[in-house]
Amino acid sequence: MKKGMNPYVAGSFTGLLLVASVYVTGHFFGASTSYVRTAGMLKEQLAPIIEKAGTIDIAYYDKYIPIVDWQWMFVTGVFIGSLITSKLYGEFRLVSLPARWIVRFGKSKRKRAITAFIGGIIAMFGARMAGGCPSGHGLSGLAQMSVSGFVSLASFFGAGIIVAHIMYKKRLF
Repeated sequence: MKKGMNPYVAGSFTGLLLVASVYVTGHFFGASTSYVRTAGMLKEQLAPIIEKAGTIDIAYYDKYIPIVDWQWMFVTGVFIGSLITSKLYGEFRLVSLPARWIVRFGKSKRKRAITAFIGGIIAMFGARMAGGCPSGHGLSGLAQMSVSGFVSLASFFGAGIIVAHIMYKKRLF
C-alpha cells in the first residue's frame, strides 16, 4: 500500500483551492447548504406523494432554492476528488464495519447504519443552526482570521474528542 498524501501538501492545495474559489466564484468554502438543496430537489420529485399524504409545504426551501449551484458542485467535487485520490494512493476500500467499531460495539451492520444516520441528522441540524458547517466556519473562517472561525473550529475538535472518548470508553485525561 502506498503512503497517503503529505498533510502539508494537501493543506497547501486546500488553501490554493480556497483562494481560487473566492477569486472565481466570490464564495468561500461551505457544504451544508448543498445538502439542504439536495433535500429540496428530492422534495420536488416526491411532491405528488407528499401532497397526497397532506404534508404541509416547507417554507425553508423558499430561502434555499433547490438548485445545482457552485456549492453543490463543490461537494460533488470533494467526493470525486477524494475517490480519485484514495485510488491513486492505493487506500480505497469499502468497509461497512471498521475494526474499532467491531471491538467496541460488535458486528451489527444495522446498528452501525442507524448510528451513522442519527449522527448525520444531528450534525446537519447543528450545522444549519450554526449557519454553516465545519468547512464553512472552520476553513473559511480561519482563512479570514475570523474569531468565530477559531471558536467554531476549537468547538468542533473539542466536541469530536469528547464524543469519541465517550463512544469508545477511553479516559480523556
